[in-house]
Amino acid sequence: MIVDVRSVRSARLGTALCWLAVAPTALWAAVRLIGLDRGPLVQALAFTPYAAGVGVLTLLLALALRRWWPAALAALSAVALLGVVAPRAVAASQPAADGPTVRLLTANLLAGGADARTLVELVRRHDVDVLTVQEFTPDAQSALDRLGLDRLLPHRQLNAEVGTPGSGLYSRWPLSDVGLRHNLNGWGFTQAYGTVSVPGGPPVRVESAHPSAPYALDQVGAWRADLTAQPPATPDGGLRILAGDFNATLDHSPLRALLATGYVDAADAAGEGLTGTWGPYDGDLIPPVTIDHVLVDRRIAVRSVRVLPLPNTDHRPVLATLTLP
Repeated sequence: MIVDVRSVRSARLGTALCWLAVAPTALWAAVRLIGLDRGPLVQALAFTPYAAGVGVLTLLLALALRRWWPAALAALSAVALLGVVAPRAVAASQPAADGPTVRLLTANLLAGGADARTLVELVRRHDVDVLTVQEFTPDAQSALDRLGLDRLLPHRQLNAEVGTPGSGLYSRWPLSDVGLRHNLNGWGFTQAYGTVSVPGGPPVRVESAHPSAPYALDQVGAWRADLTAQPPATPDGGLRILAGDFNATLDHSPLRALLATGYVDAADAAGEGLTGTWGPYDGDLIPPVTIDHVLVDRRIAVRSVRVLPLPNTDHRPVLATLTLP
């Protein structure tokens, strides 16, 4: 029997390359499912939807090369990743809420640089009732008021600061129990909050959320601490909404733990959970990821979610139309 050494070597090389192609998505799936978002893995996990797509491609590659064991691992990885990602593109059933409608818009202004005229026009065009802003500056506050935001949304709890720490909450209806949360023990981003008195409906506590960003390894601890310190839902008490730049996606375990207290991610519930809100919008070569969220009490029905353009910021505003119980 004559053995073709070249064919054997070629087959072995193909198998090795196939394993090398499959292994990264298998490890990614394991990290995501176990919740090992630590160190550099925190930033990487934000791109899990893209890893799910790569997982499907590696499965097709293994099948095309007839490498059955790598194909089996690739199939498990692809199913696992698609299982956590794909439902975000499917609208979920909503609670039987028949109270008043609230239109809430949240926007990160990128150190106050976002185009104020466009933001005010978005509030006017979409008949926004409640607006939360992050990275809110004195210049942004002045520009928004000059353009008429003070007349559209006259009730407010504002903390305008130079740079990125500032936060704001605007409302069409009166606010009570207003205040300001300081992340990072007073050194990080701030979060304006207040209770909105919705005509014909229950009061709603709304907070402009802005936990720390895990932009460097030494910031991951602060990121996790800020997310853990976010106010939990109160399913047996009053209604709560957290809206803002969470610097986290649904693939990060601290955000999932917050949701588990009784919140629903509005975009996820509306089938828009894969729409990017941060990344390439100010020119950076970064694939879009979803880190801006509207988290609502599970008793609130989500009617629609839209992600809207806003010039001069790296974020896109999120507009949620909600029905209160």
